[in-house]
Amino acid sequence: MPGPSSRVVALDALGAQGSYRARNRLSVTDVAGRENAELSLVPPLFVDRTMKALRRAAAPGPDERIGMIARAAGLFATAELNGLTPEEYALRVSRVGGTPISVVRVTAAAIAARLRTVHHAVEQARPAGAVHRWDDPLTRAGRAVWVRRGSVLAVQAAGNHPGPHSLWPEALALGYRVAVRPSRREPFTPHRLVTALRAAGFGDDRVALLPTDHTTAGALLRGADLGLVYGGEDVVRGYASDPTVLPQGPGRSKILITREVDWRDHLDVIVDSVSGHGGTGCVNTTAVFVEGDPGPLCAALAERLAAVPSLPPEDPAAVFPVQPLATAKALQAHLQHRASGTKAWLGGEQVLGELGDGSAVLRAAVHQLEHPGAPQAAVELPFPCVWVAPWTREAGLGPLRDSLVLTALTDDEDLLSALVQEPSIGNVYVGDQPTHRMESGLPHDGYLAEFLMRCKSVIRD
Repeated sequence: MPGPSSRVVALDALGAQGSYRARNRLSVTDVAGRENAELSLVPPLFVDRTMKALRRAAAPGPDERIGMIARAAGLFATAELNGLTPEEYALRVSRVGGTPISVVRVTAAAIAARLRTVHHAVEQARPAGAVHRWDDPLTRAGRAVWVRRGSVLAVQAAGNHPGPHSLWPEALALGYRVAVRPSRREPFTPHRLVTALRAAGFGDDRVALLPTDHTTAGALLRGADLGLVYGGEDVVRGYASDPTVLPQGPGRSKILITREVDWRDHLDVIVDSVSGHGGTGCVNTTAVFVEGDPGPLCAALAERLAAVPSLPPEDPAAVFPVQPLATAKALQAHLQHRASGTKAWLGGEQVLGELGDGSAVLRAAVHQLEHPGAPQAAVELPFPCVWVAPWTREAGLGPLRDSLVLTALTDDEDLLSALVQEPSIGNVYVGDQPTHRMESGLPHDGYLAEFLMRCKSVIRD
């Protein structure tokens, strides 16, 4: 990687006393194995002291918090932070995480935009009958007051995409103090964001970045009141019964196409749902269900996705994600194992696009399933991989359950009503809407504030 971005950048921990360069540092390498950064890993005692400092800190007033977050948005988008310009930051995220650089740039702009509208986003979650303050005149007659469930939020961040970092600043807007444990695969976005928030006025004891090894990670959650944790199915299962932790796992997002709709009119949005933003997110489409013969759709998807070139992630035209060759080969083997018994239109042998530098593009995979209940429809992989299955009215909602997003291409209003009412479907998009579409002020996996806040009754003389 030529030029200024070839230097190794130090990503210090950001504790309650400021920046801290730990003795224990992790080498962060790019997809070709070249060192790109050094990430300071802090010990349990450092985590414990920082979390106690966050707990003691007072939150600024609501208007001050919103103003500082808005200032941070501008800094995040335009300023040189930690020695990195916005373009150098984007290049490092792309080279280390393998995310196409066009996706990084768009996502960085989206993070800044969501910071600017954070007040609107959290207000959408507040119950209409609740007020913000106990001393609101309305409480004289009795009123619900919207209050925090705690004071400190711990975030164990995702590494597959920078986008989830647009969410946790909502906790700062609500008066929480926040500590973020970055992913080793993508530490640049949270480091830049915490740096911007501090430069905008948040004290070091109000927002912190605490990189740790896996054995120390639990100390972060133990020191907080609530936790936001990203991970796989094992993470979701592990925290399913813990009311203080909100796990964010696989999305298994889907598309349903009923018989009266011609899928050819919607092919662009189907392809985009599968491969948009690198195809790595929980909101990318994992499975498509077709009322009728899925073969023609499989053929069209395979033709479109096979035509996408294999490019390094920093190429502006790159579409697919890139990983170190060993990681890519492991994912290829996993796909081939899970796809046993399916019809491959773009199969495992076509997934790797080696770039000759020790890295490989993870190209799209398209497989046809024999029936809607096939277990492969629930297999979500960190690259554009889609399973296409037949669907019948007799199969009903069963195959469509457990979806973060479901795009329904149908004119059947009774079916749409049933989909919206189904508890295990997080979001329903009707018509030509990609599953990865997200809007500030609309819930993603519910509103984060639903988890962070509660209502209590206040009645006073």
